[in-house]
Amino acid sequence: MNSVHSPVLVVGAGPVGLVAALTLLQNGIPVRIIDKDHHPRIGQRGAGIWSRSLEVYNFLDVSEVNSLGKSALPGRSYKPGTLEPFKDSSMFPHLEPTSAIPFHAPKLMGQQLLDVILRRHLEKFSCSVEMGTELRSFEQCDEGVTAILSKNGISETFDTKWIIGADGAKSIVRKQLGLTFLGESRDDTRLVTGDIRLTGVGLDRVHWHLFGNFNERGLSLRATDEIAEDGWQFYLYGRELDPTKIAESEELVFETIASLIPTEITFNKVVWMSDFRANIRMVNKFSEGRVFVAGDAAHPTGGQGLNSGVQDAFNLGWKLALVQKGLADKSLLETYSAERLPVISEMLKMTTSILDKATASGDLSAGRNPILYMLGINCRFSTIVLDEFVTSVERKPINAYGVLDEGHLEAGDRAPDAPNMLQVGGAELNTTTLFGLYRPWYHTMLVFAPSLADATPILGALEAYDKSVVRSAVVLPSSASVTPVASPDLVLVDWEGYAYSAYLVEASQTKVFVIRPDGVIGAIVHGTEGVKKYFSKIFLDA
Repeated sequence: MNSVHSPVLVVGAGPVGLVAALTLLQNGIPVRIIDKDHHPRIGQRGAGIWSRSLEVYNFLDVSEVNSLGKSALPGRSYKPGTLEPFKDSSMFPHLEPTSAIPFHAPKLMGQQLLDVILRRHLEKFSCSVEMGTELRSFEQCDEGVTAILSKNGISETFDTKWIIGADGAKSIVRKQLGLTFLGESRDDTRLVTGDIRLTGVGLDRVHWHLFGNFNERGLSLRATDEIAEDGWQFYLYGRELDPTKIAESEELVFETIASLIPTEITFNKVVWMSDFRANIRMVNKFSEGRVFVAGDAAHPTGGQGLNSGVQDAFNLGWKLALVQKGLADKSLLETYSAERLPVISEMLKMTTSILDKATASGDLSAGRNPILYMLGINCRFSTIVLDEFVTSVERKPINAYGVLDEGHLEAGDRAPDAPNMLQVGGAELNTTTLFGLYRPWYHTMLVFAPSLADATPILGALEAYDKSVVRSAVVLPSSASVTPVASPDLVLVDWEGYAYSAYLVEASQTKVFVIRPDGVIGAIVHGTEGVKKYFSKIFLDA
């Protein structure tokens, strides 16, 4: 891609930077993406991908994350000094599958493979990561940003409109913006993590093996064929261990693991490793002028950091695209920080609580609950969402990282899915899902109405908006009498009632939901005036 014409420079090509770039590219915005490392990173690193993130990858049409990601193995702990099982337990909290949640089970995929998949999707847009290219500094003004880049010792001046810093915990973008970094580093939860190749007599590959404990020394071993047939992701932890020292020596890793597993082990090699300590930190704001931070650059934390970072990027991408296209005012970008700060603040409190329970009990799965699925994350408090069915008196305190309550739905919540929607009006009858309609480059207006005639006036309100960024669908109840008509709008019959149930709509009601490009409900309104009011918060001249 000709970098001269890229209005957005993405700094950092881990999953967060790649998702930011892909979201913008799908919105028709050219992107230049750089990474200071000369070669793609190796290692499993943060491998857990929670339900809300799987939905993001689904909207981006990156189906491989769900199809190639592995389900979590059951955890197995052992009686001290033996290979005799002590307890089998689930490593993730249980969540009942429902029709509104297609990705109810978390998946495990190492970042090395995730990066490869996302890069392939960028290449469809003739965009590739420029490795070995470092951001040295930048200056911004009202019209744009001038960045100084360095590659192989050669300096380059690059003019762009926007910079997204997804450059990790030691972010040069964050440091140069001078953002305040709030929080603490926890020395009581230091560990060594990495990828290793080994075989052990009696050590199966169908359990997530847990030896020892937090208070003295402990080991977590998860088999993964992404590394090799004898590959494992390992964590070494415990107050007796010196993680910094161990992480410098393959021999010490072998020795420590051998001391914890009472069986004959054949070590092949350590593929990658690093020492880690819990960083419970976040920035005071996610942007300054034309420059943004996302992911570890904004909140370097373990646990849900990567998932939260991907969701940062997805929240920002559609907003930045509309502003760059001249369809939205620059003030829309202020909602990125406003919507993500409360989420990350509550996420840090929640992961800290889980960490405290795990270290106190010595049980890695302690304190985990379905909030981790991230399906209750919301921005009900945002200035750009509109709900005509909730009075200001009913509004509760901000609970941005809430637990999913399928019996309650407000603007600012995650939009539910619904399967088996019958598409009428075409040459043949097709079925689709609501998630199949939602994409990162347009809003989707769902008009729930007893009949097509009830929906028609509301659909007329959309004629004022650019068709490339707003689409619509009528959702009729199964009781509606539908004659196949040639309609410019998508007409769906909810013949099994999943959509009416998930969106809490009565068959006799007319109710309009506007789904944002990031899969969040932007508005729940009665009709035309509400639709206009919502879009006036998003688009210029709306």
